[in-house]
Amino acid sequence: MDLRALRYFVAVADERHVGRAASRLHMTQPPLSRAIRQLEDELGAALFERTPKGVTLTPAGTALYGEADALLKQADRIRGRVTAAAGAATLTVGTLADAAEHVAGRLVPLFRERHPHVGVRVHEADLGDPTAGLRAGLVDVALTRTPFDSKGIGTQVLRSVPVGVVVRDDDPLARRDSVRVAELAGRRWVRLPDGTDPGWTAYWTAGAPEDAAPVLRTVQECLQAVLWNGTTALAPVDQPRPAGLTVVPLADRPPSDLVVAWPKTGHSPLVRSFVQVAWAGYRE
Repeated sequence: MDLRALRYFVAVADERHVGRAASRLHMTQPPLSRAIRQLEDELGAALFERTPKGVTLTPAGTALYGEADALLKQADRIRGRVTAAAGAATLTVGTLADAAEHVAGRLVPLFRERHPHVGVRVHEADLGDPTAGLRAGLVDVALTRTPFDSKGIGTQVLRSVPVGVVVRDDDPLARRDSVRVAELAGRRWVRLPDGTDPGWTAYWTAGAPEDAAPVLRTVQECLQAVLWNGTTALAPVDQPRPAGLTVVPLADRPPSDLVVAWPKTGHSPLVRSFVQVAWAGYRE
């Protein structure tokens, strides 16, 4: 029996509803339901009675609730004392603009739940730095996308996302189910900042930009260039985009991995904890 399972149980007991508890825990309902069933299997007792309106505690659940609540409060007191003894701590998380919502909306709340006394700063990098500040030493850990030069950097894949070519709705390719890179020859491509990781540039473009093409530093700038100037760009197929644009999957380009990345040497326990939170959050 671990503390996370007990936190899940207490949240469901407090809310009397699995859906509301899942929202409070910043997770989806199916993994929360599985965790409760696993806890019941471990204890050999039903903890909740399921009803159309929600759940109620069984006698066994009532007995566990009092013990679990006291244990969790004691664990929080211990964590607070250790944190106070260690002094104020801050974790700086790097992210690309298109992944910022994943950090702020999903991972930071989960991390703060585990480390309520740790300050979190988010550093948003542009497309010229696919390590989102990690290589430059500006951040402790980063949420970004592959591929990039990972020498000296550890990574954990959170999910893989197919990529596609972004075109206007009136482009003939917009009616296609998929397209191959060879079919994109002759198109005008976005220009990424000079000095950008060659592997990153080669993956996210499929041709050379025009000499006069402006440097684009964010995903939104690339999308606007497609919309207004007829430029061509690549993006994850789930990339939010303005009205008037379509993403057509590329049949012959491997998916891009959304990863959490960290320096292989010199990282702190907080970095390891963030990696664990990210992995658990996306696994659920």
